[in-house]
Amino acid sequence: MVENPTPFVPHKLPPKTSLHRSLTLPLLTLYGLGVTVGAGIYVLIGVTAAQAGPFAWVAFLLAAIVVGFTAFSYAELATRYPVSAGESAYVDAGFGRADLATAVGILVATSGLISASAITVGASGYLGSLTGVHSSALILGIVTTMGLLAWWGITQSVMVAGIITVIEILGLIFVIGWSVAMTERLGATPTEIIPPIWGGHWTGIISATVLAFFAFIGFEDMVNVAEEVENPRQTIPKAIIYTLAIATILYLATCIAVTMAVPMQALAGSSAPLTLVFIDAPDAVQISFAAIAVVATVNGVLIQMIMVSRVIYGMADRGRLPACFARLSAKTHTPSVATAFVAVCILGLSLFLPIARLSEWTSQIVLCVFVCVNLALVAIKRRAEPADDHFSIPLLVPVCGAILSGILLVTSVI
Repeated sequence: MVENPTPFVPHKLPPKTSLHRSLTLPLLTLYGLGVTVGAGIYVLIGVTAAQAGPFAWVAFLLAAIVVGFTAFSYAELATRYPVSAGESAYVDAGFGRADLATAVGILVATSGLISASAITVGASGYLGSLTGVHSSALILGIVTTMGLLAWWGITQSVMVAGIITVIEILGLIFVIGWSVAMTERLGATPTEIIPPIWGGHWTGIISATVLAFFAFIGFEDMVNVAEEVENPRQTIPKAIIYTLAIATILYLATCIAVTMAVPMQALAGSSAPLTLVFIDAPDAVQISFAAIAVVATVNGVLIQMIMVSRVIYGMADRGRLPACFARLSAKTHTPSVATAFVAVCILGLSLFLPIARLSEWTSQIVLCVFVCVNLALVAIKRRAEPADDHFSIPLLVPVCGAILSGILLVTSVI
């Protein structure tokens, strides 16, 4: 670590226009929920049940606790430095290392590209089963449409993503309601989902916690639209906390409801676990839920496009990447060159590379970033820099965030 790193000062190239601050607390919260709640929960319950059995909900609760420490670190850093390419800026401020800051920014962008590509392939699969259209054509259509939406404008694209987010959340509420009111209870009983205090079952729960962590990836993307948020020092911390709290409640309720409604043998390892709730439902109900699942996956593509384009824009705006990526559209006030570049990369990855293998790396990349971000905040707070008008947390929070993220990273690699 550098003893006295140069204080971080956001570097600005002289653009012809600037990003438009139009995101309110409701819109930013919907953005956070859109990137957090989505394709992950629609497939992860089966995988976690295979590891933790009827105690899968405990894995989601533990994952939420682990993520919570880092979420509060992001909340303080985003109010100290409300800029695009947030993680890169935080590491720059903490360590005064331009090379490390650039590497972290590239990691964030890479994880977003890989994640969006995997989601695109998944969405094309869902759509292909409903329409019969070839996956390549569907991938091209999905990426092009989402790219145009991302370019159209931050308010418009986030509003569209927000509407889709409401639909996918209603889908989870529908699953919970159907499991409780309309489905014969074929799964675990209320007493069977409570884990004993001691026993070998905790090994499976810890393993499942690593998997459940994947469902919480996304809240951190909110900091990368900080330059488009109204009053970011007050809005961003609230939006991060609201997003994590709502996502946790939805995940726990969905996991418990599905675990109690579906036999464990059928649920464990299922690639489409939530559809098992509707196995005896009328065709119209099954088709409706399949459509919601498609919407949930497509929404992830749009949100990741917005995030990655802002990371690239922010790094270029501070001289970390070629200046062309800092160009903004005079019409839409969005980073047009960065958005087009992101769309082309996602299209190429979706069409030509083995996304299934690359998707496994996304969580490991994010955990590496979490460790770096928490350590950066530790360094900043140890220097006792004068407190500005920003959200503040105790030093112990980023310390715990770095340790817990590091443990999860090691566990995921082993």
